[in-house]
Amino acid sequence: QVQLVESGGGLVQVGGSLRLSCAASGRIASRAAMGWFRQAPGKEREFVAGIRWYGGSTTYVDSVKGRFTISRDNGKNTVYLQMDSLKPEDTAVYYCAATRSPRLRVGVDSEEYDYWGQGTQVTVSS
Repeated sequence: QVQLVESGGGLVQVGGSLRLSCAASGRIASRAAMGWFRQAPGKEREFVAGIRWYGGSTTYVDSVKGRFTISRDNGKNTVYLQMDSLKPEDTAVYYCAATRSPRLRVGVDSEEYDYWGQGTQVTVSS
């Protein structure tokens, strides 16, 4: 069983930065996909960024391209989301997710992911 624990959320001003971490315990499949999703109040959960656990091709939603960077440290079993130039519309609960089985590509549909963290709140004030 895989457990995911997010950290690093908080309150930041417009234009500021935060780095989210997702620590994984248990065995992650070598070609599993790892994703960051977010959910704002009254909105559906949306894909933000994803990376493969090994051989880290990355995928981003258009709204964060050039501002967010996903990375992973396999030695630490941790995936990161570096968020720069934050905007009020980035305010949401951010969730880390992982697939159980290997993936040829990073999926953007939340239903493709089997393991989820508890979420961490990111609030960007204007």
